[in-house]
Amino acid sequence: MATYAIGDIQGCFDQLQQLLAAVAFDATVDRLWFTGDLVNRGPQSLETLRFVKGLGERAVTVLGNHDLHLLAVWHNRDNLKGSDTLDAVLAAPDAAELLAWLRTRPLLHHDPQLGFTMVHAGLSPQWDLATAQRCAGEIEAVLAGPDHPRFFKHMYGNKPRRWSESLAGWERLRYAVNCFTRMRFCAEDGTLEFGQKGAPGQQDPGFRPWFEVAGRRHAGERVVCGHWSTLGLHLGSDVFALDTGCLWGGGLTALRLPDLAVTRIDCPTIADPNDHS
Repeated sequence: MATYAIGDIQGCFDQLQQLLAAVAFDATVDRLWFTGDLVNRGPQSLETLRFVKGLGERAVTVLGNHDLHLLAVWHNRDNLKGSDTLDAVLAAPDAAELLAWLRTRPLLHHDPQLGFTMVHAGLSPQWDLATAQRCAGEIEAVLAGPDHPRFFKHMYGNKPRRWSESLAGWERLRYAVNCFTRMRFCAEDGTLEFGQKGAPGQQDPGFRPWFEVAGRRHAGERVVCGHWSTLGLHLGSDVFALDTGCLWGGGLTALRLPDLAVTRIDCPTIADPNDHS
């Protein structure tokens, strides 16, 4: 039995099938971890959702920013952007069923036996694993409950940018969502920075990748993530980033856990290479 963690798909269903063939995925014994952003920008978001949902307990996916955006659009079409490719999902006869399933996916998945934690983007430098699990659980409880439409009204925004245990209400949830699904760079004190999306080395002085902030409290926890296509494949000592830019003419990558064997397939350019939101 093998467990494969797979980077952001974003509707590139055909490429996902090619990658699963390349690793000889056996649905009867193997398991899949998806780093989030199953949908949007690519051409086959509907097929991707149906496939991953159909895997049942053989797969786990965490929510990414594009997945949450789809859920927000489902509740309010005014959130739809010109670059979104979500029409087929929204018009599907099984849309309500698919999105009810998506809404109950976790923000964080931790497997103590494998010794890995998966999120879409990252973990606040001020969080240890227990705090991250607690914050993820708070979001998941709201998403699964009757107040989730209000959550989507308050989800968007860049503030607050720094963690405090005293944060409450929508601000607390928004900060946590931004860490789990949007973060790339931070200031030295852990303050989140959203304006810079390039590869490390291109950022303004005073910022560094979230996983390089000195004294981060979750150091040593092995974290699998995606989201940062300009970072590319990053296999660090405790952070393993797998978004290799399937949409942008890069590749789609699988990381076998726990031995860290990498399989990648090359992909054609599908979306604007200057848009890495």
